[in-house]
Amino acid sequence: MSGETLIEADDVGQHFGDHVVFEHVRFSVQAGEIFVILGGSGCGKSTLMRQMIGLLRPTAGRVLVLGHDMREADAGVLRRIGVMFQGGALFGSKTLLENVMLPLEMHTDLPREAREDIAAVKLGLVGLADAANLQPAEISGGMAKRCGIARALALDPPLLFLDEPAAGLDPVTSAGLDQLILDLRAQLGISFVVVSHELTSILTIGDRCIMLDRDAHGIIATGNPRTLRDGSDDPRVVAFFRRSAPAHGAARNE
Repeated sequence: MSGETLIEADDVGQHFGDHVVFEHVRFSVQAGEIFVILGGSGCGKSTLMRQMIGLLRPTAGRVLVLGHDMREADAGVLRRIGVMFQGGALFGSKTLLENVMLPLEMHTDLPREAREDIAAVKLGLVGLADAANLQPAEISGGMAKRCGIARALALDPPLLFLDEPAAGLDPVTSAGLDQLILDLRAQLGISFVVVSHELTSILTIGDRCIMLDRDAHGIIATGNPRTLRDGSDDPRVVAFFRRSAPAHGAARNE
């Protein structure tokens, strides 16, 4: 890893009316990392990702991505990040090739032939070279997520955000997607921010993580996920990695 800081969250909070999702969230993401945001349902994982990609303005603090405050992000900044939304979020009326071409149509003046060539290369990177002319209804959930990643790669961003990439997939398909993420990092030097609660994937791909907790309204653990699994004495962290309920009344290290 180069040591360059790609993302810095500075005392970030998010409230919806009187409901506190999280507060006082601080972390950084370094170039070359696969950084995972993990935690149980309702802890604010996807909310935090929406802040990082400029879709949601924090109610407190700020998030810097590639040196830019995402509260004021312009099109130039947004072109340098790629996003795969949960489920792939493909347009059903377009082929996979046309789905991947969309960012190129929106953000470049390239002729159609060049856009098609680039999109075909991106589909090849995710193992979908032979599926370019299929529509989303004709492919599996795992293929849809791979196509979503290909579309996120269309503009060659240095940073990709993946929202629950393994959710809803069978173990074999999920393992293949994990390997794809690792391969893309190795081949292209891309950094990833991954939102997930899928334990196997977290332990397979994650270099570093933060763990959010709904009741604590913020981060309760930071570090390598395998180290947290094997060495944490926080009952909430232990319960997550062991897939068990914490003991009633267990002490909390907040």
